[in-house]
Amino acid sequence: MQMTLHHVQVSGPVGCEDAMRAFYGAVLGMTELEKPERLRARGGAWFRSGGVEIHVGIEEGFRPARKAHPGIAVDDLDALAARVTAAGAPVTWDDNIAGLRRFHTSDPVGNRLEFQQG
Repeated sequence: MQMTLHHVQVSGPVGCEDAMRAFYGAVLGMTELEKPERLRARGGAWFRSGGVEIHVGIEEGFRPARKAHPGIAVDDLDALAARVTAAGAPVTWDDNIAGLRRFHTSDPVGNRLEFQQG
């Protein structure tokens, strides 16, 4: 059996959709997907770029994921780091794995994300 990852869901508090659209859409360059009609009332937003899909779900009592994170490979890590920095989000370079260039950042509600050269 072969498996591929379909999507990763991150959470956010009620009312975070516009901030998440600005970050995942404008900063990261992902395209917002139309959520299925049955799920729209739950709030949140879905995004895709290439084979990567991130779903933002609204969670009561939200607490950001500070350790758990999606690891996303990008073709121009330096350009993405520059866009993330310009948007005011943190960029923390991590050289703990030999031969792997990567950085961590946080989305507008504090969820951890990792990007690596790929």
